[in-house]
Amino acid sequence: MSTGLQTPAPAIGSWPESITQLRTMLPQRMKKAITDNPKKLANLIDLVNLPSTLREFLGQSQTSHLGCFMRVWSYIKANNLQDPNNKNKVNCDEKLKSILLGKPQIELAELPALIKLHFPKVPK
Repeated sequence: MSTGLQTPAPAIGSWPESITQLRTMLPQRMKKAITDNPKKLANLIDLVNLPSTLREFLGQSQTSHLGCFMRVWSYIKANNLQDPNNKNKVNCDEKLKSILLGKPQIELAELPALIKLHFPKVPK
């Protein structure tokens, strides 16, 4: 049973070149959700203007929800910020705290919600 990404997370600054490549990088349950609701994929990959805190963290002015999450996750992995005793927790450095409400430590399950707070609400 696969529990993670099928391929390693891209390095900061790299991005899938096509939707097909993007889909191969997603977990199985996310692939099913996107197949069942194509609008969900559009919401994940549409580019939006970023607020200043995310702009400084990512070094770019526009990205998608998914792109932002992948870059934050790559940053966490590249800087070994996962708690060595509990991989479900992330110990935030100063740069990461700036986008995660100043929390010194977060649960991995909180990460998508904390990132989503930076994005404007999409009207239905």
